Amino acid sequence: MNITPVSVLTIVKSRQEALHNLVLGLERAEAFPAELVIVHMNEPASELASENFPVRTFRFDADERLPLAAARNFAAEQAASPFIIFLDVDCIPAPQLVGNYLNACRNADHLWIGPVRYLRQGATSEPGFLSKMWEASSPDPVRADLREVTHALFWSLSFACSKEIYDRIGGFDTRFTGYGAEDTDFGFTARQQGIALSVADAIAYHQYHASYDPPLNHFEDILTNAKTFFMKWETWPMEGWLKKFADMGLIAWEDNEIKILRKPGDVEIAAALKL
Repeated sequence: MNITPVSVLTIVKSRQEALHNLVLGLERAEAFPAELVIVHMNEPASELASENFPVRTFRFDADERLPLAAARNFAAEQAASPFIIFLDVDCIPAPQLVGNYLNACRNADHLWIGPVRYLRQGATSEPGFLSKMWEASSPDPVRADLREVTHALFWSLSFACSKEIYDRIGGFDTRFTGYGAEDTDFGFTARQQGIALSVADAIAYHQYHASYDPPLNHFEDILTNAKTFFMKWETWPMEGWLKKFADMGLIAWEDNEIKILRKPGDVEIAAALKL
């Protein structure tokens, strides 16, 4: 079994079962990472361990509840390997993910993303689920065909690069606080730096969880980050969500400005939850 010069990095907040499944997935890797770095945001560090690779856990405290950008940068700083793979805590890697990402990174100094498939509800509760995730999942509805992908479609669920490339991009911009747009900004910055975005055959499986559509639970974060993004790039991110907010009468969105007309109520937020 090969030990690769790769650090797998994940950040987590209140997702212990998902994190455990991520580790189980790495245990089945055809090539193990040199380490797994876990960064807990505003919560105690876990005590997960593996007989196949070191697991290093950290606690990262910040004033914001979900310091996604800052926590990812902190994780990258801890990485001891020349190549890094970021996996969202909800993602379980396919056995080939680590090796295929490494081969891609060695082949070209690009920013690499891999396909993410979505597991059906209850899939991770079934006996032997790790061996039948393909059958229990479906392609991403937006990014099903990844043969050609633009920097605007970069996402942080699953990506890899060398530490040198990450540093050239400058990491994630910590002016983005909480949820929304920090990954699109990362992709735009990579493009600005002349770093190509390419697709690796590195499949990850996203574990099912309830979600909000639109994400009214992150309403204020999304608006704040959208404005930050517009000031930086002169184009709006997350347009689908912003349009839904406008259609609900929550915001006035015209050309270069967004104004909050009212905040969503508890009933509206609850109604947006998709179980």
